[in-house]
Amino acid sequence: MFSTKPLHSFHLSSSVKHLAEINSITDLNQVLELTNNGEFIVIGEGSNTIFIDDYMGTLILNKLVGIVLTENDDFYQVSVGSGNNWNEFVLWCLSNNINGLENLALIPGTVGACPIQNIGAYGVEVKKFIDSVEYVDLSTGEVSVLDNKSCNFGYRDSIFKHKLKGNVFITKVNFSFAKIWQPELAYAPLNSLQSPTAKEIYDKVCEVRTLKLPDPKLIGNAGSFFKNPIVSNDKAEQLVDEYANIPNYEYNKNSKKIAAGWLIEQAGLKGFSLGNVAVHDMQALVLTNKTGDANGSELIELASHVMMKVYDKFGITLEPEVRFVGKHGEVKFSEIDQNVYG
Repeated sequence: MFSTKPLHSFHLSSSVKHLAEINSITDLNQVLELTNNGEFIVIGEGSNTIFIDDYMGTLILNKLVGIVLTENDDFYQVSVGSGNNWNEFVLWCLSNNINGLENLALIPGTVGACPIQNIGAYGVEVKKFIDSVEYVDLSTGEVSVLDNKSCNFGYRDSIFKHKLKGNVFITKVNFSFAKIWQPELAYAPLNSLQSPTAKEIYDKVCEVRTLKLPDPKLIGNAGSFFKNPIVSNDKAEQLVDEYANIPNYEYNKNSKKIAAGWLIEQAGLKGFSLGNVAVHDMQALVLTNKTGDANGSELIELASHVMMKVYDKFGITLEPEVRFVGKHGEVKFSEIDQNVYG
């Protein structure tokens, strides 16, 4: 058995039965043959994956890296290996005068995870820049390409969390960036910047994230633990009538997005501890491995407690954004043993 503690950013005490590293598609095919159609999961840096139990299958670490740049008169096209670190790629873009991703600074994880989650921050979602995603079909070994539309991107969602979940291995993400750049400054504190450069936006986002979010190297965490809930316009209006300062943003013409961290804080849970885990005292959207000795059952109990308190106060059901891995693979939060976790 191999410890998963250094392999995922929440650093829970758990283990995996087998461990393999992928540096090429050839490596991937060999590992799949060795697993003999047994259980396996793939992770990059483990920043959005939480091992709540010992995993009895094979854990595959994605190390496919590389960046290729081409361009035409209007666009930069960048093909990026799925194992590349996300923030390092954002910095690479800025160093090459390619703008657009600066609002997504310091989001943990790899490039390969970005289309799965359709990562986003400060008014920008990565789907805006993804041209296509390349992947290996794990049942046939064939390489396929999905264009942007076929990825079925939604809020923290994509086809890779549904129809293709567990069936493909993303190898490359192909991006397209317009050479004429317009900054996205709708969200605070970016809306206070005056005619900023992309690097200045990047620096401001880093400043805010560093102040509010704990470094997973020091305190185990998976960043934003819950999605910002989407509610109907009627529900949003009801909430604003009762809580005038509730942060809410237009999602589409029929619904609004509510800040989950605000809901958790208003439920009185900011800084709340339960055994070895806690709601972070600077950003309530983040749950932490406070002591470094937490296990999966403690974390699930805390998450359940947060969800219950928010629902009781606001009538809103929070949904975890993170990925849970149990004894035999990925599990939905709703599937976790309710007799144990309440």
